[in-house]
Amino acid sequence: MSCTGLLGGTFNPPHNGHVKLAETAKRHFDIDRLRVHVSANPPHKRVDVAVETRLALARLAFPNEIVVRDDNPYSIDTVSGFGDDAIFLVGADQFAKFLTWREPDEILAHVRLGVATRPGYAHENLDAVLSQLRRPERVEFFDMDPVPISSSDIRRLVAEGEPIGELVPLAVADEIERLGLYRPRAGVS
Repeated sequence: MSCTGLLGGTFNPPHNGHVKLAETAKRHFDIDRLRVHVSANPPHKRVDVAVETRLALARLAFPNEIVVRDDNPYSIDTVSGFGDDAIFLVGADQFAKFLTWREPDEILAHVRLGVATRPGYAHENLDAVLSQLRRPERVEFFDMDPVPISSSDIRRLVAEGEPIGELVPLAVADEIERLGLYRPRAGVS
């Protein structure tokens, strides 16, 4: 049975880890439609790059998917309109903090949660979260090969003048270069 997948984030910038998570989840859950939600104003972090720029980068990283601007500040607001067959995709690190999210049990009332794990990740952390949820059966773990990179690492590398072509889709690397994103501003130390 196919379903709709939801992948949210700031995508500042999108990288190969995001792409790998999406590809792996699509196969594992038989996702026929993946919606990539670019958070306009996440309440948990400051983002210096405009949402329209991050949307453009996400469209380059996910050219065959539906990429949308998400003005909802919290995941519960994003997921509440999708049917019971929708699956919200997160990494194990995010799931380990799931109980701190706004209304985690309500999120599971609207969608299932697909949690990407990697070899060597301590499942005790995940089991502790599961044990505190009203509907732990709505959470499914799936394995993915690790992609040891983060958006903050990429921003740092660009600022240092290092290449990022192996870490992000080529079109994303080209657009970051073209726009001069993540470079230190002249006269700012």
